Amino acid sequence: MNKMINLIRNENMKLSHSISTWIMMGILILSIVAAGIILKFGINEAPKSDWKQDIISENESIKEQLASQEIPQIQKDSFEKRLQTNEYRLKNDIQPIEDKSLWGFVEGAVGALISLISLFAIVMGGGIVANEFSGGTIKLLLIRPSKRWKILVSKYISVIIYTLLMVLVLLVVSFLLGGILFSFKGTGLPFLTNLNGEINEVNMIVHIIQVCGLKCINLVMMVTLAFMISTVFRNSAMAIGTGVFLLTVGNTITMLLGRFNWSKYILFANTDLTKYSTGEPLVEGMTIEFSIIVLIVYFIIFNVISYIGFTKRDIVA
Repeated sequence: MNKMINLIRNENMKLSHSISTWIMMGILILSIVAAGIILKFGINEAPKSDWKQDIISENESIKEQLASQEIPQIQKDSFEKRLQTNEYRLKNDIQPIEDKSLWGFVEGAVGALISLISLFAIVMGGGIVANEFSGGTIKLLLIRPSKRWKILVSKYISVIIYTLLMVLVLLVVSFLLGGILFSFKGTGLPFLTNLNGEINEVNMIVHIIQVCGLKCINLVMMVTLAFMISTVFRNSAMAIGTGVFLLTVGNTITMLLGRFNWSKYILFANTDLTKYSTGEPLVEGMTIEFSIIVLIVYFIIFNVISYIGFTKRDIVA
């Protein structure tokens, strides 16, 4: 165990001494600040209105659309849930979360910038092994008494740790900046969930952590995929390029194939677990349990391939 901890510490030191590591962290923080400034000063704020009256008007519009027989069933179910949630707000005097508010900014920042962290994670995961081969430093690692699989695991854990650190920075900085720009008032407002007609009030901090946690599943899977390609092909450009390509078009391709039942077995059909909170999975009949099982299978496959590619092949100078 001590050897593994030392290996992880060594990999973390490498990352901390890398200029690119701090550049990525700086870009993330600057992106949060830029988003806050643009939202605060760059977007003209609409005149203040009575939120209750706005919801009443929205409900009237929803009822008119529900009266139409031409809307599809999925959209009809969505309208009914929206109407039920709005009526609960009016009954219990719970104001919706505004975009220009603390929680509105935090939720928006998490939704928008998690993709940026995914990109950075792919860069790290795709280069942490391949760069050892391209730089010729892999032999310096392998002459140590540590087993190959321990070296591989330490690199993987280090990338995951740094990725989660960036997520933590995103949460903390967006919260502090959101409070400074939009005030810390309204921190006690709850988030309303509507599952199968049952509405629950969820603490916003808990909600944000839940959303962030679910989105981190996609982060981990993308890092694992890039890490596998880097380990097998020992080429950082291929690993990063493939990872970025799949991150960019993976969801789009999966949506295009969504009409086929077999598409539910595609990785990107299962990485976004937040869709189950809205009740709209990609393929009808998919459940969160099914997606978790599929993700575990992909996770095991990716790591087994990485293990074989790193431990069973000869190291050529």
